[in-house]
Amino acid sequence: RRRMFPKSAYCELIVGGKDRRSGLILTIPLCTEQTSMEELSATLDYLLGIPSEKCKARGFTVIVDGRKSQWNIVKTVVLMLQNVIPAEVSLVCVVKPDEFWDKKVTHFCFWKEKDRLGFEVILVSANKLTRYIEPCQLTDEFGGSLVYDHLDWLNKRLVFEKFTKESTSLLDELTVINENEKGSQAEKDRSSESNILPSFDPETVLQTGHELLSELQQRRFNGSEGGGGGTAWSPMDDELLAQPQVMKLLDSLREQYTKYQEVCRQRSKRSQLEEIQTKVMQVVNWLEGPGTEQLRTQWGIGDSIRASQALQQKHEEIESQHSEWFAVYVELNQQIAALLSAGDEEDLMELKGLQQQLSDVCYRQASQLEFRQNVLQSAHEFHMTAQDMSQQLDGLLGMLCADVAPADGAAIQQTLKHLEEKLKSVEGALQSLREKGQVLLDQMSTQTSFSYGKDVGIENKENIDHIHSVMEDMQLRKQRCEDMVDVRRLKMLQMVQLFKCEEDASQAVEWLGELLDALLKTHIRLGDDSQETKVLLEKHKKFVDVAQSTYDYGRQLLQATVVLCQSLRCTTRSSGDTLPRLNRVWKQFTVTSDERQHRLEMASAFHTAAEKILRESPELAELMVDVEAYEEVETVGKGLLDRLTVPVIFPDGSATLYFLLTIISLSTHILACSSFFNLFLTFMSFNLIGQSVDWKQSGIERGLD
Repeated sequence: RRRMFPKSAYCELIVGGKDRRSGLILTIPLCTEQTSMEELSATLDYLLGIPSEKCKARGFTVIVDGRKSQWNIVKTVVLMLQNVIPAEVSLVCVVKPDEFWDKKVTHFCFWKEKDRLGFEVILVSANKLTRYIEPCQLTDEFGGSLVYDHLDWLNKRLVFEKFTKESTSLLDELTVINENEKGSQAEKDRSSESNILPSFDPETVLQTGHELLSELQQRRFNGSEGGGGGTAWSPMDDELLAQPQVMKLLDSLREQYTKYQEVCRQRSKRSQLEEIQTKVMQVVNWLEGPGTEQLRTQWGIGDSIRASQALQQKHEEIESQHSEWFAVYVELNQQIAALLSAGDEEDLMELKGLQQQLSDVCYRQASQLEFRQNVLQSAHEFHMTAQDMSQQLDGLLGMLCADVAPADGAAIQQTLKHLEEKLKSVEGALQSLREKGQVLLDQMSTQTSFSYGKDVGIENKENIDHIHSVMEDMQLRKQRCEDMVDVRRLKMLQMVQLFKCEEDASQAVEWLGELLDALLKTHIRLGDDSQETKVLLEKHKKFVDVAQSTYDYGRQLLQATVVLCQSLRCTTRSSGDTLPRLNRVWKQFTVTSDERQHRLEMASAFHTAAEKILRESPELAELMVDVEAYEEVETVGKGLLDRLTVPVIFPDGSATLYFLLTIISLSTHILACSSFFNLFLTFMSFNLIGQSVDWKQSGIERGLD
C-alpha cells in the first residue's frame, strides 16, 4: 500500500479513460523530487495486474506527465516501461513543459530507441494531448472533462482487494474444514483437535462484501443515470468487473459459510456429546468407585443411641457428597433429553445408552443410600426402645429391692397395682423391642449386594448377633423381674391376709363383747313357769354355742396371724393385744354364761316343785296343805333368791349384777303358790327385797374393791 503513494511519483490507472483504440490510459505524473524507479516499477506491476486480459490485449496509452520533472527522469521512466510492460504499451505520450527540453534532441533520442522500445513515444504539450485522446477521456489537469478521484478509487480498490484477499483465504479455509468433515472419523477427530476457527470472521467478511457490492452497484446506477448539470461520472471498467467478482465471492462464501455453520453445529453437538459422555463417566466412576466404597465401609448399626446417632451423622455427610453428583446427574439428564428431542438418528442410540447407564447407576446408588438411611433409622429406634426398657427394668428392680412397710391393706393394694402397671409397661416395651428388632432383622436379611456384586452377609452377621443379644438380655431381665414381682406379690397378699386376719380377730372380740353385753343386759329372765324356763335354757345353750364359735373363729384367726408373721418374718402389731382381749372377754362370757346356766336350772327346779304343789291341791283347805312340800319350795326359792343376790365375779376381779326384776318375778310366783302363805311370803319377799338392796350395795362395793 505504501507503493501506491510513492515519494517521487505515482501512477494513476484511469480505467474509465480510454484512447481511440479503446485502450486504457495509464497516467504517470512525475514531480521535481527524485523518483524511485523501484517504487515506480512496483506500482506499475500492481496497476497492470488490475485490468483483465481482454483489456490488456487492446494495449495501454501511457501519459508521462513530465512538466514538473527533468528529461533524464522522463527518459528513465520511458525505458523502464520497455522493461516492465513492453507488450501492453501501444503509445507513450510524454507531456513536456512549454519552455523546456530540446525538441530535436528528445525526438531523436526516442526515435533512435523506437525499434528497441517496441512502442511509439510522442512528445506533446498538455494542450495538444487532445489530438491523440478525446477530451472526455482526459482529466481536467490535461484539459479534459473526465470526472475522476484517484484517492476515492484507491480507497475502494483497497477495500475490494482486502475483501478479495480475506474472502479467498476464508473460502480456502472453509473449504478445507468442510472437506475434512466429509472424511473418515479419524480425520474428523484430527480436524476437531485442530483449530476449526478460520483466520477471518465470516460474518465480518460477508458484511464487508455486501457493503462493497452495494456501493459498486450504487456507483454503476449513478453513472448510468447521470446527474446534475455537469459531466456525468461513469464507472470505470475495473469497477464494472469487480461487481461480478464480488458477487461470485459472496455466493461462494455464503455457500461455504452455510456448510461451515453446519459443520460447527455438528462439531458442537459432537463436542457436547463427548462432554456429556465425559461427565457421565465421571459420575458413574465416582458413584461406582468412591461412593460405593463409602457405603461399604458404613455397614454397622451401633450398639447404643449415641453410636447410632454418630453413624447417622456420618451417613448425612455421605449423602451430602452424593447430592453434588446427583445434581450433576439431573443436569446431564436434562441435556441428554434436549439432545434426544433434537438429535439425529445416529446419535439417538448412543444418547439413550448414556442416559440409561447414568440412570441405572444413580438409581441404584440412591436406593442404597435410602436403604442405609432406613436401616440406621430402624437401628436408632431399636436402641431407643432398648434403652427405655432398660430404664423401666431398672426402676422396677429398684422398687422390688426396696423394703415394703405398708400401713394397711389399702396401701398394699395400691403398691400391688403400681407393680402390675410397671410390669405391664415393661411387657409392652419388650413387645415393642421385639417388633422393632424384627423390622431391623428383616431389613438386614433383605439387604441387596453393593456394586460389583459384593455380598454383605458377613458384615451383617455381627449386627444380627447384636440384635438377638439385646433382645435376649432384655427377655432375661424381664423374666427375673417377673419372678421377683411374683415373690413380692405373694408377700403382699400374705400381708393383706395378715391384716385381714387381725381385723377379723378384732371383729370377733367385738362380737364376743357384744354377746357378753347382751347376756348381761337382756338374758335376765328365768321364766314364769317350768316350760318357759326350759325354753330359755335351750336358747341359752344355743347362745353359748354362738359365742363358742365366735371365740373359736377368733382363735383360728389369731393362729393364722402367727403363722403369717412367721412366714413374713415380721411381728404383728395387733395380735399381741387382740389375743388377751379375746381370752378376757371369753372368760367373762364363760363365767356369766355358767351363772346364767345355774340360775336357769335352779329356776326350772323351783317352777317344777311349785307347779307340782299347785297341780296336786289347787283348792284344798289350808289345813290340808303339805307343810313339807311348801318348805321345799320355800327352800329352793330362797336359795334361788340368794344366788340372784350374789354378783358375778369375773377372773380379773370385776363384778356385775342383774337380779332385781328376776327377784320380783320370782317372789310373785311364790306368793301365788298358796293363799295360806300369802301374807307370810309377801312379808318375806319384801324383807328379802330390803336385804337384797343391802346385798347389792355390799356386792358393788366388793366389785369396786
